[in-house]
Amino acid sequence: MKQANQIPQTHQRTVSSTDGTPISYQTIGAGPGLIVLGGALRTSQDYLPLASALARSFTVHVVDRRGRGASGPQGPQYTLGKEVEDLLAVQAETGARLAFGHSYGGLVVLETARSFQVFERIAVYEPGVPVGPVSTDWMAPYRERLSAGDPYGAFVHFIKGSGGAPAFVSKLPYWYLRMALRVGFRGPSWQRMRPLLEANLAEHEQMAGQQGRLAAFTAVTAPVLLLCGGRTPRATRAEFDAVRDTLPQVTLESVPGLDHFGPEGKTAPVVAERTLQFLL
Repeated sequence: MKQANQIPQTHQRTVSSTDGTPISYQTIGAGPGLIVLGGALRTSQDYLPLASALARSFTVHVVDRRGRGASGPQGPQYTLGKEVEDLLAVQAETGARLAFGHSYGGLVVLETARSFQVFERIAVYEPGVPVGPVSTDWMAPYRERLSAGDPYGAFVHFIKGSGGAPAFVSKLPYWYLRMALRVGFRGPSWQRMRPLLEANLAEHEQMAGQQGRLAAFTAVTAPVLLLCGGRTPRATRAEFDAVRDTLPQVTLESVPGLDHFGPEGKTAPVVAERTLQFLL
């Protein structure tokens, strides 16, 4: 007997992007097509619980963005525009007219919808659309630690400097955090994350490059559900107010009890339920 929390079988497919890079995606469910695009340091595997819940009503295509999974590398000419081309390739192949994006994936979805009217409705969870200044001081030491073969050291620079960690974590000494991670962070999540550290840097560089472009998203004509976590820091939630005030057709909802990683793991069904209510 299949357990209630078991992920149903997915079907893996691949499409070629404009520059020839293979983009892999997993398909599950039946119904109208819905593309799911994940964030930095994440693969399609991290979004299978979300996809499984959404698959009750949709054919869900969970994309491994370039640089991860069975997809090709980011390449030396990597830009946000490449991600848009990849998403357009998956959309053309699947015919999906709905999209869900999380974090950096949300930025890619909105950037695509800004220039190409391929989606009828869009849901994004804490999209990586820069509203205020983006911290970049962590990037040079992060790159140095990667070059030195020290992934834990690089990751500490990221969590301390990128602004996403709780205040008490960012105040802990570098040496202490690095030691704690080396001892306690070794499971499947880290094993998926470690190969993505270089891609993470490139993606955050691209996100920083979008600073000052918020007004460009007034060109998104599709209705948008903008979700954020109730446990997300207040200053960050204020940034999503600015995104709400920019998008022409948008509903902003805060989901109580969730943080930035709401679409993943055990809390994914909660996000799926809000998304289903909007997309159906």
